[in-house]
Amino acid sequence: MLATLTDWLWTYVLIAALLLVGLRFTLASRFVQVRLFRAMFAQLWVSRSVGNKQGISGFQALLVSVAGRVGGGNIAGVAVAITLGGPGALFWMWLIALLGMATSVFECSLAQLFKRRHGDNDFRGGPAFYMRYGLGWRVMPVVYSLLLLVTLGLGFNAVQAYAITQSVESAFGVSAWQTGAALTTLMAFVIFGGIRRIAVFSEFIVPLMVLGYFGVAMTVLIMNISQVPSAFALIMSSAFGFDEVIGGGIAAAVMQGARRGLFSNEAGLGTAPNVAAVADVAHPMSQGLIQGLSVFIDTIVLCTCTAMIILLSPLYQPGAEGVEGIALTQRALATHIGPIGEPLVSIALVLFATSSIAYNCYLGENSIAYFDISPKITINCFRLAVLALIAWASLQDMTTIFSFSDLTMGLLAVVNLVALWALFPVGMSLLRDFEARGGVSNSTFDHSRLPQQNLDPESWPLVESLAKTE
Repeated sequence: MLATLTDWLWTYVLIAALLLVGLRFTLASRFVQVRLFRAMFAQLWVSRSVGNKQGISGFQALLVSVAGRVGGGNIAGVAVAITLGGPGALFWMWLIALLGMATSVFECSLAQLFKRRHGDNDFRGGPAFYMRYGLGWRVMPVVYSLLLLVTLGLGFNAVQAYAITQSVESAFGVSAWQTGAALTTLMAFVIFGGIRRIAVFSEFIVPLMVLGYFGVAMTVLIMNISQVPSAFALIMSSAFGFDEVIGGGIAAAVMQGARRGLFSNEAGLGTAPNVAAVADVAHPMSQGLIQGLSVFIDTIVLCTCTAMIILLSPLYQPGAEGVEGIALTQRALATHIGPIGEPLVSIALVLFATSSIAYNCYLGENSIAYFDISPKITINCFRLAVLALIAWASLQDMTTIFSFSDLTMGLLAVVNLVALWALFPVGMSLLRDFEARGGVSNSTFDHSRLPQQNLDPESWPLVESLAKTE
C-alpha cells in the first residue's frame, strides 16, 4: 500500500506540479537561473562582507544548504536512479534541477522576505512562515511543519544513516552497528550545538568534500576522455526511450530521475528556505540567487560526477542485474583508480551524509520553533529522537527506508508548491525590485515598496541598516 500510494502521488501529481511551478517562474523571470547566473556568484561574494551578528552570513547559509542538499542522494541516489531507471534518469534529474534553480531562487527569496526574529541573535523562516504571513493561511503551515519534521528530521536522516553504515561495511568491513554507534556520537556533538555550530561544521567540511569529490570525478573523466561522448549519448537516448535498457523504458527514467533529483537537490521541497531565512543579507533576492547556485552545484555538477563514474566503468552493464546502490558507485570507482576507489567513495559519503544529517536536524528544529511550544525542551527531545533513529536506521533495509521518505517527501513538496504558486506575484515583485536597484551590491531592500505585505518590522529594518553601514 505504501509503494502504491507513493507511485500514484509521484506519477499523477508531483512531477506535473514540479514542472508547472518551475516553468512558470522560469518563463516569467526570463530564465533567471541562466540570465543571472553570474550574479549568483557576485551575490555570494558580497554576502561574505555582510555582518552576521544577527544570524549567519549568506555564504554560510549557502554552505549549510549545500551540506544538506549534497548527501547520500548524490552517491547512493544516483546509483539507484541509474539501476532502476537507466542512464536516461540523469537527463530528467538535469531537467528537474534546471527548473528547480528558478523555483529555489523564489522560494528562498520569499523565506527571506517573511522571516521573523527568533530571540536576540537569530531569525526563523521558511514555507510555514510565508504561508502564514504571506498568504494568511493557518492550517497549511501546521501541516507543512509536521511533514517537515517527519520527512527531514526522521525520514531523510534514516536514509543518510543507512547509506553510511552500508558504505562503511562494504569498504572497510566495519559492522553496521559499530558505524551506527560512532555516527550517533558524532551527530550528538554537532546537533546539540544549534545552527551556529552546524554552520561552522559546514564551513569546514563542505568545501573539502565538494572539491575533493569533484577532483576524483575529473580524474576519472580525463582517464576515460574518449568514452565520455558515448556516455552522454547513452544518457540522451535512454532518456527518451530510444535505447530502452530498463524494463520501464522512458516512464522508469522520468520517474527515477524526478524522485532522486528532488531527493538530491530539494528544489521546490521547501527545505532550503528554512536555512535561507536565517541569513543576514541586504535584499531577499540576494539569498534566493545564492541558493539557486546550490542546486546547480548539487545536481548539475556532483550528480553528474557520480553518473560518469558509473557509466564509464566496465562494471555497469545496461539492463543486467548485479551490483546496485552505493556499492555500485564504490566498485565502479575502484575499476578506474584501483582498490583505493571503494574506501574513497565511502569517506566521501560519510562526509556528505553527516553534513546532511546536521542540516536535516536544524530543519526539524525550525518546524518545532514554528509552534513555539516549550521550544527548548521540545527541541532537545527531538534531538534525542533523531539520535535514536540514526542508530535504528543503521540496521534496516533500503526498501523500507526509501519508501517512507519518498511518500512524505512527495506530500511535503505538494504543500509547498501550492503556496509558491499563490505567492508568484510577490516573488516577481521582489525580482523587479532587485534588478531596478542594480542587481548586485547596490540592491538594498526597502520594505516600504511592498506595504501590503505582512513583514516583520524587527527583521528588515535591521538588515537594511546593516547593509547601509557597510
